[in-house]
Amino acid sequence: MPDAARAQIRIVEADWRNRGTELMAIRNAIFVDEQGVPPELESDGRDGEAMHFLALDAADVPVGTARLLRDGQIGPIAVLSAFRRRGIGRRLLDRAVDSARARGDRKVWLHAQIEAQDLYLRAGFHIVGERFMEAGIPHIAMERDLG
Repeated sequence: MPDAARAQIRIVEADWRNRGTELMAIRNAIFVDEQGVPPELESDGRDGEAMHFLALDAADVPVGTARLLRDGQIGPIAVLSAFRRRGIGRRLLDRAVDSARARGDRKVWLHAQIEAQDLYLRAGFHIVGERFMEAGIPHIAMERDLG
């Protein structure tokens, strides 16, 4: 992504109470509409306790989201299809990792879709365990030490 285009995307912390509709719209567009995940599996009831991050374009339109739970779990990370392959997912991931480190977490972990595992490997995560199915999609558990 050229530096000018990268600069047009901002990553902000988003309060669930104020921006939950926008956050869920992005997640539903990717996981429910694109990937066929049942809507009841996309909403796990933990969003109110999580830190959320929102990627905004130059017009402040939400284009991506990430979540960080209290136990160090990151995810889901979701970027609208028209904005993929621009480094936005990595920037959302980095923001979640930095926030976990700042609050004193010693490690972070996630369930990566197999297709996305290289993103996480490049970001310093390592595979833990075997592949498994989650919401009908192959995943792998990954973690990263923050110490």
